[in-house]
Amino acid sequence: MSNVQWKPVENALTTPRSHRAQVVPHNTPGYDEMAADISALNPNYNAELVRSLAPLMMEWVQTQLINGNRVTLEDAFSFHLTISGRLDSPDSPLPDDEDLINVNIYATRPFVEKVRKEARLERLPMSKKQPLITSAEDTKLKLTDVLNPDGVLHLTGNNLFFNEDDPDCSCVLQGTRSGQTKQTTFASISNSEILLVPDIPAQPNPWNNEYTVSISTQYTEHGTVRTGTFGRKLRTPLSITLGNGDGILTNSANTPYVTVDGGNLAAEEMVRIQVVQDLHEGLLFFNLLDMRENGEQGEPVRVSSNSPCTLPGFTGSGLTSLDLTVQKYSKLMEMIRNDYGGRLVDVLKVESGA
Repeated sequence: MSNVQWKPVENALTTPRSHRAQVVPHNTPGYDEMAADISALNPNYNAELVRSLAPLMMEWVQTQLINGNRVTLEDAFSFHLTISGRLDSPDSPLPDDEDLINVNIYATRPFVEKVRKEARLERLPMSKKQPLITSAEDTKLKLTDVLNPDGVLHLTGNNLFFNEDDPDCSCVLQGTRSGQTKQTTFASISNSEILLVPDIPAQPNPWNNEYTVSISTQYTEHGTVRTGTFGRKLRTPLSITLGNGDGILTNSANTPYVTVDGGNLAAEEMVRIQVVQDLHEGLLFFNLLDMRENGEQGEPVRVSSNSPCTLPGFTGSGLTSLDLTVQKYSKLMEMIRNDYGGRLVDVLKVESGA
């Protein structure tokens, strides 16, 4: 029996920053591996039979859900449906949303308790020797995880040094939808930090403002090229014209998850918009922030479905309100949970459409 391997990784959402334990899978087996293992332990069942039955079982579960049933496999898993969407009244129709229905799968208590009782944990080193980027900050705006075309990107970490004249070594910015650019303008490169003027590749749509940054280097003359990619996504500021329906808070999707419909603006202003996920209630909370960490912020607005909402401004802001429409609530929820650790922030350059 193999141990459950884990390694410490940085939790950049905490202040001061802390670390959390991340499980490192040995591999990702599927139907074929399952069939071979079950057949080996139970010779009366040949692997081909097990392999043919496994997809049929999953198809049966899927059919039960389609027919509106809840499936509970004793001592294993429970499958049931949920519906996303807000009803303004008991008589309101359901929202017209292709992502309205969700499938939830939970391990039963006996299943979890056996895993907890029998699993043995094994700690792995934080990483092998490779570039490890631990933070990225725009030095002009003084904000983390912001990729500002008008600023300087400051990367910190360990084992970052690379020879920029070596064709096999590089610092690369890559859009999560398309485009990548090898960086060429550096102020400094060392093991612990890199300062560069970013050359940001274009992506198909303005709301595709999500990027990754990676470092590739060799530690010896004939050594293997090793690459380290920053674990968090970088986002470029978005230019928003009130009334244009500009997209924000989206990843590589070809349609925006949230659009800006309008608002009240005294003068052109740069602000931040934050979305925080409440997993316990399955909700998102939106609010406006100023351009300083731990600075002024507007009152949070609760959103639970595809719907319009209005965010109030904050003290001292010329943007007194911002009107939004959440277009893809389920996709937004999934992105924030899986890629942003429960909190997503976009920088907005807001101007009036008049």
